[in-house]
Order: sequence, then C-alpha cells, then structure tokens
Amino acid sequence: MAILVTGGAGYIGSHTVVELLNTNRDIVVLDNLSNSSEVSLERVKKITGKTAKFYQGDILDREILRKIFAENQIDSVIHFAGLKAVGESVQKPLYYYQNNVTGSIVLVEEMLKANVNTIVFSSSATVYGDPAEIPITENCPVGGTTNPYGTSKYMVERILEDTTKAFPQFSAVVLRYFNPVGAHSSGLIGEDPNGIPNNLLPYISQVAVGKLQQLSVFGSDYDTYDGTGVRDYIHVVDLAIGHLKALEKHQDDAGFHIYNLGTGTGYSVLDMVKAFEQSNEIQVPYKLVDRRPGDIATCYSNPKKALEVLGWKTERDLNQMMKDTWNWQKNNPNGYKG
Repeated sequence: MAILVTGGAGYIGSHTVVELLNTNRDIVVLDNLSNSSEVSLERVKKITGKTAKFYQGDILDREILRKIFAENQIDSVIHFAGLKAVGESVQKPLYYYQNNVTGSIVLVEEMLKANVNTIVFSSSATVYGDPAEIPITENCPVGGTTNPYGTSKYMVERILEDTTKAFPQFSAVVLRYFNPVGAHSSGLIGEDPNGIPNNLLPYISQVAVGKLQQLSVFGSDYDTYDGTGVRDYIHVVDLAIGHLKALEKHQDDAGFHIYNLGTGTGYSVLDMVKAFEQSNEIQVPYKLVDRRPGDIATCYSNPKKALEVLGWKTERDLNQMMKDTWNWQKNNPNGYKG
C-alpha cells in the first residue's frame, strides 16, 4: 500500500517524503510545482536511495486524482498542497479559497470514491486567530482568524470534521503547525520560496548570503518583551516526523483528531536574528518597519497532547535550526535553481 503526499515537492512535503521513504513505505507525490521544484524530489532520492513516484498536477483536477487512485494502491493521504502566504492571502482571498478550500473538497471527494479513508491535513496555528490563551492548547477557540490564509485552513478543518461525522469509516488528523524552519542536515533540501520570502528565516538567510540587502522586521511596537512578534519555531524535520507519528496512530482510526505541533517556546524576531548571527558567526543587517496586516503579537504552542497521545516531541533546538538553515542556504544560494 502507498501514501499519497499532495504538495510533496514543497518545503515541508519533501522533508516528510524523506522520513516516509526511510520507513520503506511506497510514496506517491502530487504537486503542481507552483511554489516548489521537481529537483527537491531528485535530492530526496539522493538522501534516501529511494524514489517517490511523481505526478505533476493539481488537487483541483479530478482526472489526475482519479488516475492516481486507479494506478496505485493508496491507503492514506498526507495533504500539504495549498497556498501559504498570509500577506498574499489578504490581497487575493478568492485565489486562496479556491486553491485551499475547493481543492481540499475535490481531494476528499475523490478519496471517498476510491475508498481511501485516512487523511493527515497540514493545518496551521493561524486557525486560533488572536489566541485566547498562551501557550495555545487544542481546546482554545478557533475561527476568529485574522487573514484569509488562516480562514481557509479553518474551513478545511470544519469540512474534514463534518466528513468524519457523515462517513463513520473516515479518519481525519489535523496538525496545527507553528512556524517551520530549518532544513535537512544534508543541506540537499530546504525552503526555496518564490521571489521575496514571506517567512522570517529564509529572509534572514538570504540577507546573510547577499541575495537581499537587509531584513525588514515588521512591527516593533507589539506588547512583547522587545516589541517584535513572538512565535514558536519548529525544525522542519521534527515537523515531518510528527506526520509519521500521526499516521501510525490514526491509520484507519475513524474520527477527527487534532494536534498542535510546536516546541512550546516563543522566540521574538530579534531573538531569531541574534541566534542566527551567533550560530553561524555572520552579521544580518535589519531595519524596523510597520506591522503587516493580519499579524498578531504572540503565538506559541502547548504541544503536550502530541507527546501524550502520539509519543512525539521536538528534538532539534534553536541552534540546530539556525545551522541547518545556513547550511542549506550557503550551499544553494539560488535554491533549487543552482
């Protein structure tokens, strides 16, 4: 039996494919390559010595989904495919709802037709909006989202929960990520954003490698200890392993299951700049600029449930995140483009 990984050529997807291949499972990847590269899957093969079967296409395309389910014995889906830039989602809400929400509906419809009843969904801490309490537990209210990206993730969560009620055999695991950073220790795969990065650490590393002139720190007047936003940063390999643990626990385990995947520690933007400088002995020039729309002051997790139920916790510390990020960036200054 095989696992279908949608968005498997992307940042988190490719790292998860590495961990899955290392468990000797057959892996099928569907990716439209809109914010990813097929080169990542070639690098995955170098790391693991194994190949994931690749289909280039979109989750909105029923025909390719039917083809995949017909040609492969799929027993579960890990669903990463989707648009993910908070700022862009504010500018292009319909684009985000079409891709993230409608695409997920099409995927689940085709899963049910093919009698594939387990999905692990890549959700986000943005579903908590401006959180009711810190650290954030899975019981915190959701739905008061502050941007269309977060709202699209919240909508898909509701769709999956309702699907488990309507189809008693269906198992949906929702993983609410905090902030994935870092790269594989080999330096062969990592985060390769299109254009100007939307996320902090690739922006820092691109300044360090000379691609960008300086870092813009969005907001220095938040109610935090240094005025900059505080987030829970998690190493992408720890995050990838969380998907394996979720699948192991809930394969064919009907119902709706939710977990926070984070470290439980909050770091400010300036903390991250200093940590990168110290770990890699390099200077990162930055300037303080206005807040971005849709951002909140503080967001970090209580990951206790994932430890108690899945036996999962993060293993890689902040220093490792910084070293692995820089190892990827300096060896791949232009990402997968060489």
